[in-house]
Order: sequence, then C-alpha cells, then structure tokens
Amino acid sequence: MPADRRIVLFDLYGVIALHQRPGALTRMAASCDAPADAFAEAYWDLRPPYDAGRQTAPEYWAAVLRRLSRPADPRTVEELRLTDIDSWSRVDGRMVAFTQSLRGRAGVAVLSNIPADHADAFLAAQPWLRNLDHLALSGKIRAAKPDPAAFHHCVSALHTPPAGFLFVDDREENVRAARALGMTGHVFTGLDELVEVIDAWLPAGTEPPASSAP
Repeated sequence: MPADRRIVLFDLYGVIALHQRPGALTRMAASCDAPADAFAEAYWDLRPPYDAGRQTAPEYWAAVLRRLSRPADPRTVEELRLTDIDSWSRVDGRMVAFTQSLRGRAGVAVLSNIPADHADAFLAAQPWLRNLDHLALSGKIRAAKPDPAAFHHCVSALHTPPAGFLFVDDREENVRAARALGMTGHVFTGLDELVEVIDAWLPAGTEPPASSAP
C-alpha cells in the first residue's frame, strides 16, 4: 500500500454489522433463570475485559453468572456463549457492498470491539472481511476502543500516519478518541451521508465511476 494512500477505518457493529438482535439479552436471562434487568447490567458491566482480550469467554460468563448468583456450570456457560455470538451475527448488506466498492479508491480496514471467540465465528461466517486491508479486532489485538492503543495498532499495522485515516463509528466517544490522535472522524448515521463525507475527504481524482454509486 503506498505510504500516502488514505485509509477509511470502519467500526463494525452499528456501521457494517447490525447491533445485537432485539430481545437477545432477555432470552439469555431466561435461559439461566435470572431477572432481565440484572442480567443486562451484569452483561455490560463485566464486558470490557472480555472485549479487550484480557478474559476468555468461560471466564467472562462465569463472572456474569456469579454476579447473578447463578451456577456457572459448563453447559450453561456454553449455551450463553453460543447464543451471544448468534445475537451479534447480522450484517447490513448495503454497507458490506459499499466497503467492497470503496477499495478501488482507498484502503479499507475495520477496528471493532469484539471478543476473540466472536471474532473467529464472525470471520468464518463473513469471509469477505479477509479481503480488506486490515482487521483490528479488539479481542485479538488486546485493546478496545476508545483506548488509544486500539487506534495506535491501526496506525502501526497500516504504516499510515493518523492524518491519513477517516474513522467511521456510530459512537461519539470513539470518534472523539480517534480525532484526539489526529484522525478525521465521522459519527455514522447512515450510508447516504457517509458517501458524501468520503467523497469530500478523498483527494480529487478518486471519485467513483457513476455506475458504481451505492
């Protein structure tokens, strides 16, 4: 990749992939006979070390079940783990197609907060991801947004200075962190607006052919 090539760095969930299936946490809570509100609180409160690769899936789920005073037997842990992975498995087809079409104009990479076992399952189901210029998946790189280390990993891996990145995420705090390091940041709200932002950000001469507009 040329040293001066620009990189569009995408978040995964809420941008290319869809957020968790509606009702998934309630169903997981019911499967271990826990109150839905308490389950959701434990699920999110205890998530950061798991996302950042500092905790295995069994360790994370055992911690959640302990918080809920429920037995952390291997069968329950594995059922929760697999249900959780499935709940985050959907993608936005238009965004997948757009990321693929963009590769002729810029480098395309992903920086996502995703546990290591989720990442393995997602990559197996979505092999198109391996066609991108780089995948920075938090459970694999052991750093999760908005930790600056996650962004520094991308700068190093892609041999591109921060000014050469446009970071796209649906969470304002992650975009702020990218901007603090010198990247251009965009809070994602939809594809149409993103197309305009990318067209304005890329240098002249990299416009898409008229027939390939998403």
